[in-house]
Amino acid sequence: MKKIFFSSATVFLIAFVLSGVYAQEALYTSVLLKGGHVIDPANNISKIMDVLVRDGKIASVDSNISESNAEKVVDVSGYYVTPGLIDIHAHVFHTSLPLLNQRFSVIADDICFPSGVTTVVDVGTSGAKDFVNFKKLIDISKTRILVMLNIAASGMYVGEDYPLDFDVKLSVETARQYPDIIVGFKTAHYLGKPYGLLMPFNKFQTPWASVDSVLAAGRLAGLPCMFDVWPRPAEGGFPARSLRELILEKMRPGDILTHCFHNMNLAINADGKVNPDVIKAQKRGVIFDVGHGGGSFVWKNAVPAFRQGFYPNAISTDLHAGNTSGPAINMIHVMSKFLCIGMSLEDVIRLSTSAPAQIINRTELGNLSVGSTADIAVIEMLNGNFGYTDVKKARLKGDKKLQCVMTLFGGSIVFNPSGLSYPDWEDIPRDDEYWARPAQDW
Repeated sequence: MKKIFFSSATVFLIAFVLSGVYAQEALYTSVLLKGGHVIDPANNISKIMDVLVRDGKIASVDSNISESNAEKVVDVSGYYVTPGLIDIHAHVFHTSLPLLNQRFSVIADDICFPSGVTTVVDVGTSGAKDFVNFKKLIDISKTRILVMLNIAASGMYVGEDYPLDFDVKLSVETARQYPDIIVGFKTAHYLGKPYGLLMPFNKFQTPWASVDSVLAAGRLAGLPCMFDVWPRPAEGGFPARSLRELILEKMRPGDILTHCFHNMNLAINADGKVNPDVIKAQKRGVIFDVGHGGGSFVWKNAVPAFRQGFYPNAISTDLHAGNTSGPAINMIHVMSKFLCIGMSLEDVIRLSTSAPAQIINRTELGNLSVGSTADIAVIEMLNGNFGYTDVKKARLKGDKKLQCVMTLFGGSIVFNPSGLSYPDWEDIPRDDEYWARPAQDW
């Protein structure tokens, strides 16, 4: 037999990984979350209940489940227990270095679990040409990462302005090869500001080239498309590219318009009223996604729209390295903003769990149904005086704030900063390993 030798550095690395580099808790075969207020919009639940997890699945959601059913019991009284949150617009291909992109991706495992997110959708950072590299990252990620491929095969900020890089055939082939990961396609930034000043329409770069290409891929693969499209006036003999035409004529039911509260006033007309085209489009099945980001959410559009009854179909962050320190920060921070403009907690949770699960056709996620994967967020609501900012450095005062206090992914406790599942140190029995001393005192 051939002997295999490892360097001392390799041995240390292996030992470090096996010892639990992420400090994840011991794995329990069963966990009982006791006494929390369960909000599970998919099952129309909003009341005090217990949640029993066994072998990574939801085993029971009921009142007064006996503690004898679980290996580990966690008292979550005073907290809200929800399905794991789903962020359907973020950028987490953090090993990519697009030539023109100064807004690099974030690391999913660093940002998601602490905000209660168990599933994140990377939208358009990768295209069909570099997806194979992204998949290497996805395969080792602890967070569940799904993908909407950029119709530009070279990915974000590389080929987005060049129709020769729009590869419908390769995009569809890649989606069919990885149906467990790829949930749709995206187009963004094509001949939009500031590029429009430098790149006018021409016979090679027509107004709707990216939209038509991504729709072709969506139709062939039977998947939804996401659009981040800037309006452009008619120029050089070419017609205008209007958002009205996009949402009322080109987009299919189930397709997604992101950045719906952008400063470009799609949702709100100059008279301060909700744009009737938006209402028409939503009624015909067009999905409106928040996609907060670092430049795509302003109070002057979001608040009047909400007050007039226009709700987005999904809350999402558009997280990238340029907005994690503000104004987006993370998923639960964006959710808090909608809570503070008057949306009910149940609707905030719905737009962050079951609704996005339906949009990306992953209805096995975003719920606490018996038999479902036990992705769970335990959330605290704080009351006080808080401030929230939009992308234009305007402030909204709020009296509520949500924060995640525990996250379970596949039944394992992966985020637990306040030690909800831990005993107080003084109550640990003296014969427990906690009290063991080293063989020799130094």
